[in-house]
Amino acid sequence: MLKNNTSSLFSLPEGIHFINCATRGPFSKSVEQAGIDAIQQFSPSIHQIRPDDFFERAWVVRELFDQLINSQDKERIAIIPSVSYAMAVVARNLYRKPGLRAGQHILLLGDEFPSDVYAWSRVCKELSLTIVTVQMPDSEAVGQEWNARILEAINDDTALVVMPHVHWQYGIKFEIEKIAERARAVNALVAIDGTQSVSALDFDVQKVKPDIMVCAAYKWLMGPYGMGLAYFGEFFDGGIPLEESWMARQESNLFYKLTEYQENYRPKAYRYNVGEHSHFIQMPMLEVALREKLAWGCDSIQAHCQSLWQQPVQKLASLGVQFEPEAERAHHLVGIRLPASTDVVKVQQALEARKVIVAARGQGIRVSPHLYNTAADMNALVEALADVLT
Repeated sequence: MLKNNTSSLFSLPEGIHFINCATRGPFSKSVEQAGIDAIQQFSPSIHQIRPDDFFERAWVVRELFDQLINSQDKERIAIIPSVSYAMAVVARNLYRKPGLRAGQHILLLGDEFPSDVYAWSRVCKELSLTIVTVQMPDSEAVGQEWNARILEAINDDTALVVMPHVHWQYGIKFEIEKIAERARAVNALVAIDGTQSVSALDFDVQKVKPDIMVCAAYKWLMGPYGMGLAYFGEFFDGGIPLEESWMARQESNLFYKLTEYQENYRPKAYRYNVGEHSHFIQMPMLEVALREKLAWGCDSIQAHCQSLWQQPVQKLASLGVQFEPEAERAHHLVGIRLPASTDVVKVQQALEARKVIVAARGQGIRVSPHLYNTAADMNALVEALADVLT
């Protein structure tokens, strides 16, 4: 658990107030060095690469992610390239769901990230399913009402619930334990996108019990782009992968036997690993990033971010912007909802001109601090918004 001097762990530019981890997490100096070392060591040691080297580092990364989300089974972790890849696995295997019937629906949330939406149109046509979308309520306290509507929408006609832990635009927390429990009660599958929460906000597989949880690496995990990790529950055992990678088969580490073709896959989630997942340069970076997140702890991150928001919330509320009640939102990702007539892109651009880096999302400005941020960053945000909105 880190308590101080966290900004020194990163090479962020001086004079820039980067409060935008939800768009792209920066590499720590240690992650940067892991990448540099991997590049520098690759060619000089290329003659020493063993068949097991294609597999072993990925095993370490899977074990670290298993610890981070408390899945208690590293064989249920897969290396994936993106959230859309994992959602495509779900779509491909939906026909295997016991009790699935024509006319059932896939439950989505309004204003969700596209990777959690685009996977379902084709499979709905193929399986005669429909899509039901629970829209964000138009109220001051959105979280409580939205969670209630989601729970109400899950019924015997629900085949699959797809949702995040934290809304990617506004930081609203969803009651995923209750929602997953309700889904199980009606025999619906649960797919969780943990990209905007895992490692910054506690996620416990043993409590939530999702059928799948997927997380891109380049945001809060602060790892390389084009990589991600996913937990696959028992439903996916024996399922159909998106690709038939040679690495997914038994004894695939025995290169001298690769043409003795194997019908059998490696256990559990291994078949869902993306092909060529060894990533000799990027995997060491992701390993270091995961070790750091385990060392820092979600509680430290939430506590630090909560402290950063204490004064800004009071000051910004006087400008007419809206915040979700503190109990209903995460501290690491907060959507500052602006009046409906406000051009949020122009506001974001005006903040950028003042060297305050945040994101325009929906009808608000998404502010996403981390351990490297300070009170000075938040003061700069308040001053810049005051200039722009008044």
